[in-house]
Amino acid sequence: MSSRVHVAGVGMIPFVKPGSSAPYHVMGAEATKLALMDAGLGYDKIQQAYAGYVYGDSTCGQRALYPVGMTGIPVINVNNNCSTGSTALFLARQMIEAGALDCVLALGFEQMRPGALGAIFTDRPGAFDEFDAAADKLVDAPGVPLALRYFGGAGLSYMKKYGAPLESFAKVRAKASRHAKNNPLALLRREVTPEEVMKDQVIWPGVMTRLMACPPTCGAAAAVLVSEQFANRHGLNTDVRIAAQAMTTDTASTFDAGDMMQVVGIDMTRAAANKVYEAAGIGPEDLDLVELHDCFAQNELITYEGLGLCPEGGAERFIDDGDNTYGGRTVTNPSGGLLSKGHPLGATGLAQCYELTRQLRGRAGGTQVEGARLGLQHNLGLGGACVVTLYERA
Repeated sequence: MSSRVHVAGVGMIPFVKPGSSAPYHVMGAEATKLALMDAGLGYDKIQQAYAGYVYGDSTCGQRALYPVGMTGIPVINVNNNCSTGSTALFLARQMIEAGALDCVLALGFEQMRPGALGAIFTDRPGAFDEFDAAADKLVDAPGVPLALRYFGGAGLSYMKKYGAPLESFAKVRAKASRHAKNNPLALLRREVTPEEVMKDQVIWPGVMTRLMACPPTCGAAAAVLVSEQFANRHGLNTDVRIAAQAMTTDTASTFDAGDMMQVVGIDMTRAAANKVYEAAGIGPEDLDLVELHDCFAQNELITYEGLGLCPEGGAERFIDDGDNTYGGRTVTNPSGGLLSKGHPLGATGLAQCYELTRQLRGRAGGTQVEGARLGLQHNLGLGGACVVTLYERA
């Protein structure tokens, strides 16, 4: 028998620039305590924990959770690149839905270094070798850092295929700043115009300016998931439940399609989203809001189409018509997204869970989407994994 899965509690600490954060274990413990407080539970009720991070040694999850409580429960460490946090959430949800457990913690944290992402272990084959080989064939950008080359290359592919101007990405970034100014947890809260984005420091001529990329950050977020039966026994909040969830990884099209949009996972996104819509019996037109993986403004625009928020080739109009913001069709990243909050890799997916849970509870303050009932989460990690999660207000 499958059990309904409810988000009983969420916690998140403000994301900060590398070098100014507390150590990872302090951040992780703090986010966990906030989630437990929000749920109204003690750590002794947690039956299992999934701790997500990318940069750290083998059992950093235990190091972060032992200060909260040493109860002997299983602690499983999770690493799935930028989708790590939502992968921890996926595993926690599976255990409850399957009826194996009643109360599970999903935690994500990251203590990052300044600068562009890069490989740590350089004495062995890298996880991105095939991605690099594909990008080398498709993108002429020697010396451009890995993530920028992938996602900038995908944006360049989109512009060439559909004729969208660079200004469309600038408008996405400007929209993010308008949303973030009302979010006290956003790192970057200054509102910028599309013109300012276009005039910012060029990091790839004709392809990207600095403001189109999310900043590296440190932080942590957590969620307590429970079964409906457990929630009823303990008098917990059941306002928000996970209605459907799917994880996908790469298929042959990632490398065989000869398109950087496939290399950065648009097919993974489309497949995961379609599984969620089918399982929930809804379509993208039913969504009130979406928190999606806007590591670059280019990826937000591409993801509109991957999630079915607009037709293929229709993202420019979707943006120009204001359908991605308040008063439009689907409010995307009301939090300001990764572009404004930053992207501590292990924490991002659970920070999205935090934002959507608060929205569906009607407690999102200045970023509240009025009457929000259905919220979609999209968290993408190259290498690759994509997790799409549908939250529903009960």
